[in-house]
Amino acid sequence: MAIRVVVADDHAAVRAGIVLILGGVDDIEVVGEAADGEEAVALAREKRPDVVLMDVRMPRLDGISATRELAGVADVLILTTFDVDEYVFGALRAGAAGFLLKNTDAESLVEAVRVVARGDGLISPAVTRRLISAFADMPPPRDRQAVAGLTPREREVLACVARGLSNAEIAKELDMAEATTKTHVSRVLGKLGLKSRVQAAIYYSAYEG
Repeated sequence: MAIRVVVADDHAAVRAGIVLILGGVDDIEVVGEAADGEEAVALAREKRPDVVLMDVRMPRLDGISATRELAGVADVLILTTFDVDEYVFGALRAGAAGFLLKNTDAESLVEAVRVVARGDGLISPAVTRRLISAFADMPPPRDRQAVAGLTPREREVLACVARGLSNAEIAKELDMAEATTKTHVSRVLGKLGLKSRVQAAIYYSAYEG
């Protein structure tokens, strides 16, 4: 089954270019295009895509605010020209599953869509070092009871997510079905009040620290 994608960008030429790239791949289907954040949210709720490719600077509703509204509706992959910290951290706090710059080549863009559609997180190498530095000195989460409330299996899954393992890799390591792994990941995020695997990794790192 093809990965269903909505492309949101206020520049028609850029949007058309992204659609052209994704449309040429057999396992990806572009099911909608949006010129602003409000339209992106409405389209995603209607079409229920696997991934929304989201620009940051858009009229009516910016990409980060739109990402926040799409929690639980679709995974969001931020694709922007701007790599300023405000956008990177804002996108991750809003629950984005990935963050890429628009100078990413076509092959990497296609692979990023596949990675996010599999339920994994992805951050552009250009901003990874800065992200690590920003969270290196994060204090441990105050509410340790949240982690204490996880079942032993859920804590194992959280540790695997923090290591960057995919659902398939977690399933293999913990000897359980991939569908069961996906359920555990969703429960862990829900219990900890987190919106993405990236947030879970940061949370766990701070907790263990």
